[in-house]
Amino acid sequence: MSPPALPAALAAWAADGRPQEYAVLADRHDGTVVRCGEAVAKAHAEDADRDALTVRVRIAGHPALAGVLLPPLRTGTGSVHGRPVSLWPYGAPVDPERPGDAPWEEVGRLLAALHRTPPGELPGPVPPMRGPAKLARALDRLARAELPETGAGAGTGAGTGTGTGTEHGAVRAVRAAARSLPAWARGEAAPPAGGALCHGDLHLGQLVRYPAREGAWLLIDVDDLGLGIPAWDLARPAAWYAAGLLDTGTWLRFLDAYRAAGGPAAGPPGSDPWPELDLAARALTVQTAALAVAKAAESGRRLDEGERLMVDACARIVALPPDLKPGPPS
Repeated sequence: MSPPALPAALAAWAADGRPQEYAVLADRHDGTVVRCGEAVAKAHAEDADRDALTVRVRIAGHPALAGVLLPPLRTGTGSVHGRPVSLWPYGAPVDPERPGDAPWEEVGRLLAALHRTPPGELPGPVPPMRGPAKLARALDRLARAELPETGAGAGTGAGTGTGTGTEHGAVRAVRAAARSLPAWARGEAAPPAGGALCHGDLHLGQLVRYPAREGAWLLIDVDDLGLGIPAWDLARPAAWYAAGLLDTGTWLRFLDAYRAAGGPAAGPPGSDPWPELDLAARALTVQTAALAVAKAAESGRRLDEGERLMVDACARIVALPPDLKPGPPS
């Protein structure tokens, strides 16, 4: 949570110093977001790389990405209460009450356009995509979480509590699945060189209509934008599909739209996408499960059904034979 004065100060910054009515849209340790009329101001994480963030904001406003990324209202960043801040137009998000109406085909087309954008045409230097860094943070949060004596609940069967230091079965499954990944995917080594422009944290919450309600769908949130392996941006829906959280029809709508739009990951239309998607999908499975177990432990509850499915998917990753655990792409 942010200091109580931050949202008001953020709103005043958005209005060039004038007091402004606002609504808090999000208030987390990694970002506080307020809406002031048709503008949205965001205070990014205090430890964010400010030079890289400035480049990311400038990239979002570049003409090469018009119709793909929501452009900022200001191409630079500012500072409020020691936090780097940016300003954006308000866009209408995906309706959380109607997930079946989510525009999966549009997500696929937007990702394909993002991945096809030549990085050399953009403001730079383009920073690396921060997907592996988010996985590292999730594993660190899991390591710091104190599991209750009854455990957080899991579909992996084994495990007692952690009151005496014994690892819960869910924690063991997540950690073992993490160890099956190459060091770069866990944020512990440099990623493969080169790559495409990637979003880095793709999910349906990163999509808005702009102008609100009747405008086109655009991608938002550039905190993790950068050069990387484009399969990473397809990995979360791929992981949901593999875990049984995303139905086959929805997965194919997304995948087919991405391929039809010329997306460079997942192979050509009609081919098996998993040789390209497997590693990133496993990484996002670990990240999602690590956060699920950590959050359940922090709130003293058991995992819900969807969270258990992700932990079970980690257990299946561990059970894969070594020759089905590919390393980083060449």
